[in-house]
Amino acid sequence: MKSLTCSRCDWRSPIDALFNLCPNCSAPILVHYDLDAASGARLRRALEGRAGGPHHSNMWRYLDVLPVDDEQDIVTLGEGLTPLLPSREQANVFIKDESKNPTRSFKSRGMAAAVTMAKKLGAKRLAAPTAGNAGAALSAYGARAGLPVFVAMPRDTPQSIIDECEGYGAEVELVAGVITDAAKRVQQSIAEHGGFDLSTLKEPYRVEGKKIMGYELLADLDRLPDVILYPTGGGTGLIGMWKAFDEMQRLGWIDSFRPRMWSVQSSGCAPIVRAFAQQLETAPEWESPETSAWGLRVPRAVGDRLMLAALRESGGGAIAVDEAQIEGAAAEIRKREGIDAGPETGAAWLALRELQARGDIKDGELVVVFNTGGNKYR
Repeated sequence: MKSLTCSRCDWRSPIDALFNLCPNCSAPILVHYDLDAASGARLRRALEGRAGGPHHSNMWRYLDVLPVDDEQDIVTLGEGLTPLLPSREQANVFIKDESKNPTRSFKSRGMAAAVTMAKKLGAKRLAAPTAGNAGAALSAYGARAGLPVFVAMPRDTPQSIIDECEGYGAEVELVAGVITDAAKRVQQSIAEHGGFDLSTLKEPYRVEGKKIMGYELLADLDRLPDVILYPTGGGTGLIGMWKAFDEMQRLGWIDSFRPRMWSVQSSGCAPIVRAFAQQLETAPEWESPETSAWGLRVPRAVGDRLMLAALRESGGGAIAVDEAQIEGAAAEIRKREGIDAGPETGAAWLALRELQARGDIKDGELVVVFNTGGNKYR
């Protein structure tokens, strides 16, 4: 059984209508699955049965822990099951290369699930704010679904992202300010023209697509890593993987061990890092955010409470790296690892070195660094 649950209060609903935030308390809504060891055994058989099938090489092979029931409803471009590559430079470090997704970032996963469910539940127009990759992914998956897309983004968004969204047929509007200002314009557009808002964690399903990264880590490593370094803007993937670990334990696939989750941000926009250091439950908005890692320029995250809880429960933390060094680190990954790394991954690479130097990552520990997207901002 699958249902919707509020992440904060006791609100529940069947999956039979479109919802954004909880109608009772305005917290993010998550999908709940009734899982146990018996269903875990059935899921393993189902995964084996899908070998060679239409979804054996994408994230929909995990259909039993995704919100859609009928394979005919899936909107896909072949996202997921990205490579986990051992670093040439760092022992016991692996890079999860999300640049191999259809729109060259992990955003493909979340938008595949979100657009699938939006279309299934009756949405006629899709909209979202973006700082870059989310808008590109929504534009592509909206086109695949045959639904019109409206994307609002800051005026200083790289032209390559604007061109990509428009190339997929989306209506693009540039606004003054940052992504939170773009979000306000999305709300105005929906009020004027209708549509469904697919903003980060303002609907239940993007996190479902992202969580499959956690399932893939177990499949790739036959265990979970000791440490995960995750470049963090809205934090959907971090929240999703933490949710996946809970599901896998209920399925009987893993025990109570969890990786230490580390949120990585830029010194120019680090609301989660500041809130973690100040032992806050939520993260106040970061004023005047500045970073060339566009995916990290999120001054206020809807999922801040869920992120901070996961970081603390995991025994991990949050770290801000020097903005001035980010692009150089990303270039180093591209040149030395041969991986199409964007600046967000450069931030994670800097965090890896700093955490190693100060002893937060110990020799011999298995570390996964997420390359959340390619070098698309040129």
